[in-house]
Amino acid sequence: MREMVLAALAMAVISVGAFYGLHEAGFSAADRTAGQAVRLSD
Repeated sequence: MREMVLAALAMAVISVGAFYGLHEAGFSAADRTAGQAVRLSD
């Protein structure tokens, strides 16, 4: 049971870290698919 809880906690930490890390690096979906002809509001 302890391993399952630790795995879920690790998954949450990795997911949150990846979300913020990729957002700061400019790899969000809006940043990757936006071009000169695309209008996206903030």
